[in-house]
Amino acid sequence: MSIAESAVAPATTEADVRVIPHWIDGGERASTSGRTAPVYNPATGAVSAQVALADEAEIDAAIASALRGYEVWSQFSIARRQSVLFSFRELLNARKRELAEIITAEHGKVVSDAMGEILRGQEVVELATGFPHFLKGAFSENASSGIDVYSLKQPLGVVGIISPFNFPAMVPMWFFPIAIAAGNAVVLKPSEKDPSAALWLAALWREAGLPDGVFTVLQGDKLAVDGLLESPDVASISFVGSTPIAQYIYETASKHGKRVQALGGAKNHMLVLPDADLDLVADQAVNAGYGAAGERCMAISVVLAV
Repeated sequence: MSIAESAVAPATTEADVRVIPHWIDGGERASTSGRTAPVYNPATGAVSAQVALADEAEIDAAIASALRGYEVWSQFSIARRQSVLFSFRELLNARKRELAEIITAEHGKVVSDAMGEILRGQEVVELATGFPHFLKGAFSENASSGIDVYSLKQPLGVVGIISPFNFPAMVPMWFFPIAIAAGNAVVLKPSEKDPSAALWLAALWREAGLPDGVFTVLQGDKLAVDGLLESPDVASISFVGSTPIAQYIYETASKHGKRVQALGGAKNHMLVLPDADLDLVADQAVNAGYGAAGERCMAISVVLAV
């Protein structure tokens, strides 16, 4: 059974509920922690699966695998990396409907909305395929008397991504195409509420020719998050989520010497001017406020009428 099929397959009894694994060393890795969390079918409220919650040994194994992957991937020529990126781009475009159905099965947004999410992520994949240009260094001869100046652009190493439940494909794709194109290895910690999209993406990377360990999926909760934040082998963290957790991520990761992107919550206001078409305003306010169950970072939560 494929990841896409298993994500939407109904569970008949508690014993039949599958446990969603990690992705380590280029393949699915069953958890031995004994810790799990329920994944719900948003249409029925029933438990459709359990997701593994990593323990310290599994966190260490995931990071160690990423370190090995980085050692291999960082030595690939830019042209070889670009070839893998192009393969991933083509596979994603051809099979994005599978990913959309996984998102719908675990998050609950309708398939057309899920497809829109994927398309926004694909924009970053497209950007990453052109990264050979962005990776160029610079050289200035005789910038000062007898002094030449040059710059190099080099990968950091292992980078961590902690992504939210509301966009299980788009938000990781904001980050990992760029990180991988630049020669880094990625450890993705998806939301435990909808973890299967990350596994599908990992399998697609393998099919595209990415070496083992360069894209790792670490399932888990706060223990996994803290493991990435505190590990001396993780060079940077990219996070999207609520503002209080963004503050915690920024403080903890920066305290451990990491580069940090921590994007907190945001809600938009709709300004209604006196000459507005009120029927159109009402329709758009409902769509913007309640589309995807209001779980968009930029959902309209306040209407201000002038």
